[in-house]
Amino acid sequence: MSIVDFANYAPVRQPENTVDASAFRQAMRNLAGAVSVITVGTGENRTGFTATSVSSFSAEPPTILVSLNRGSSSWQALRDAGSFAVNILTDGQSAIADRFAGRGGIKGNDRYVGWDWNRLDSGNLGLKNAVAVIDCELDEAIERHSHAIVLGRVRSVELSTDLQPLLYWRGQYQQLLPTLDPFQS
Repeated sequence: MSIVDFANYAPVRQPENTVDASAFRQAMRNLAGAVSVITVGTGENRTGFTATSVSSFSAEPPTILVSLNRGSSSWQALRDAGSFAVNILTDGQSAIADRFAGRGGIKGNDRYVGWDWNRLDSGNLGLKNAVAVIDCELDEAIERHSHAIVLGRVRSVELSTDLQPLLYWRGQYQQLLPTLDPFQS
C-alpha cells in the first residue's frame, strides 16, 4: 500500500462542534455540588480558592480530584507547594466560600483572617468545624485548556459528625432539607 492509499483510509476529522460557553455554564449550574475551600501554601505564600469541582478519584490509594483554573493565583502556589487541603464546608460557612472565591477582593493569606484553622502535617491549614478536612500531597496535575485536573494523594482525613454540607446549585448556595424519618408518625 502506498502512502497515497493509506491517506485514503485515514479517518477524516470532522470540524469541532462549537458550543456556546454561556449555554454550557448554564447547563453546568444544574449540577449541584458540595462547596469546598482548597487551602494551599504556607506563610506569605498562603492562598486558596473555592471549588465545587472536587471528587474522589480512587480509594486504592486514596486520591482526590480537584479542577483549578490555570489563570488563578492559586495555580502557581499549588504547584510550588506540592500539597493542598480540601475543606468541605458546612451549610453555615458560605461567608468563607465567598471570601475564597475572591468576592470582596481579598487575596492570598488575608483570606484566612476571621476563621479558626488547624495546621496540618503538610503545613496547609484545615478549617475547624468543616464537614471534613482532607490533607493531600500533589500526585499529578494534568493541564488541559483553561484548567488543570489536580490529583492529590490523601495523607490524612479529619471528620466532623452531624454537620450538613454547603451546596451550590443554580448559582446560589443551598442547604439539604432536614431528613424525614419514614418510621415516625
